[in-house]
Amino acid sequence: MDQQDGILSLQLSTPANAPIGLYRLSLEASTGYQGSSFVLGHFTLLFNTWCPADAVYLDSEEERQEYVLTQQGFIYQGSVKWIKSIPWNFGQFEDGILDICLTLLDMNPKFLKDACRDCSRRSSPVYMARVVSAMVNCNDDQGVLLGRWDNNYKDGISPMFWIGSVDILRRWKTSGCQRVKYGQCWVFAAVACTVLRCLGVPTRVVTNFNSAHDQNSNLLIEYVYDKFGEIQRDKSEMIWNYHCWAESWMSRPDLQPGYDGWQALDPTPQEKSEGTYCCGPVPVRAIKEGDLSTKYDAPFVFAEVNADVVNWIMQEDGSMCKSTNNSQTVGMKISTKSVGRDEREDITHTYKYPEGSPEEREAFKRANHLNKLTDKVETGVAMRVRVAQSVSVGSDFDVFAHITNNTAENLTCRLLLLARTVSYNGVLGPECGTKDLLNLSLEPFSEKSIPLRILYEKYCECLTESNLIKVRGLLMEPAANNYLLAERDIYLENPEIKIRILGEPKQNRKLVAEASLRNPLTMPLLGCTFTMEGAGLTEEQKIMDVPDPVEAGEEVKVRVDLLPCHVGRHKLVVNFDSDKLKAVKGFRNIIIGPA
Repeated sequence: MDQQDGILSLQLSTPANAPIGLYRLSLEASTGYQGSSFVLGHFTLLFNTWCPADAVYLDSEEERQEYVLTQQGFIYQGSVKWIKSIPWNFGQFEDGILDICLTLLDMNPKFLKDACRDCSRRSSPVYMARVVSAMVNCNDDQGVLLGRWDNNYKDGISPMFWIGSVDILRRWKTSGCQRVKYGQCWVFAAVACTVLRCLGVPTRVVTNFNSAHDQNSNLLIEYVYDKFGEIQRDKSEMIWNYHCWAESWMSRPDLQPGYDGWQALDPTPQEKSEGTYCCGPVPVRAIKEGDLSTKYDAPFVFAEVNADVVNWIMQEDGSMCKSTNNSQTVGMKISTKSVGRDEREDITHTYKYPEGSPEEREAFKRANHLNKLTDKVETGVAMRVRVAQSVSVGSDFDVFAHITNNTAENLTCRLLLLARTVSYNGVLGPECGTKDLLNLSLEPFSEKSIPLRILYEKYCECLTESNLIKVRGLLMEPAANNYLLAERDIYLENPEIKIRILGEPKQNRKLVAEASLRNPLTMPLLGCTFTMEGAGLTEEQKIMDVPDPVEAGEEVKVRVDLLPCHVGRHKLVVNFDSDKLKAVKGFRNIIIGPA
């Protein structure tokens, strides 16, 4: 660009399709017959969502800020009737994270097998998304996280306990790239989001409620119950209460036009894709259109949001009777954080056409989804499970089987109501409430609500960290051999963590934060800890033990000094853990004013 005396000014411009990664910049100079080489330094090249020629170009500045630059966000959990948000620190720009992400790329089996070929393919975000999807789990390689779903996490850390990706990635690197214990779907998805945002790929975490895990690609999940409403036959095909994956924004030059944009990728190890535990990226648009021939793994993702559920009742003679169940719809309330706001955005419409619309039927025909095209059998009797109000951990509460008889007949039925604790992936725990009415009379054109009382003393020891109780109602009409099944997953709310900032937040000044929580239970809490993530925290400040015990109804408080902060806005994320209250999360946005 310029030369003055002994100073030469150079400008380097990389092609938009150059492979990402760590580069060495050297200068070779020759004077006459003598040459010299000087290493000027190193630089890291990332994908550039601001560059129109880049494969990850996004034309909305608000979305670029949200999906590449924002380091905090929310992940959605709970149940389809009660969606809760948990704060998450993605932390893609925190110290050392970029180096860890580059190490992750160099630990992937494709690089170890053929480094030159792997590096040359790093210009493609499609390839990079596939590598990250495989490396976030450790099933085939020295990946980051080991998954576990059996509520036994004593030799590691419970998936519910994590509040950010930074600690996970640092643990993986400092342990010599040994797997971190343990992860579940939202943890896998959040770590993948951190890595891809760090590499410059616009990425977000999405949650699908009532998510199907279909292993044989028949788009059908079948449950078999006995006459007491108990599930028979242990099956790996299940409906998860919710399931999280990631979406990344990129062009798809390897596919037909129209499939650029959001691509679903799932690092949770469920099924193998081309011999490796990874999933995607597959265009969200292809899922909506029912185009299951699209790369990668379109049939599996399509089933997650569209599979049909069929329930069978096993008779004493071994024969099967199909039951009616209109309460279980797969693929609902697909959620992600809104752009620029701490609110939930429903993106179900990007995966599915409106139910019953001509476009939906065309998509099902294209996907050969004949189950969904079969007309539903409507009966004159309907049942659903209701709960009167929001329910908190530690409380007793009522649920109701609300039954409607729309026929002109007087019906005599048997009603079974059963409540069991359940994990978010559908695995049932012990019974915590039951009712069996042998001769329930339903008058013509009438409604009835039958209550079931669920006591804290019954569920307190068996409630999983998912805070979910599944209530199942089975209505049997012996005279007509009819069965009606209704289900409801009830989320029990944790107590609120209150976070106060003491004093006015100013740039370059120390800040004091106070976190408090009141024990809502009728018994004391033991082994209580507060864990914090956010700007201005040292490693020693991130975990704070609370003296035992915290008595019933007692409020416990901790204070932490935050180091001087330079940014204008950040989020303090807090997790509370004890023997009875697991992974209670809270957050506080902190606006830092000028010094």
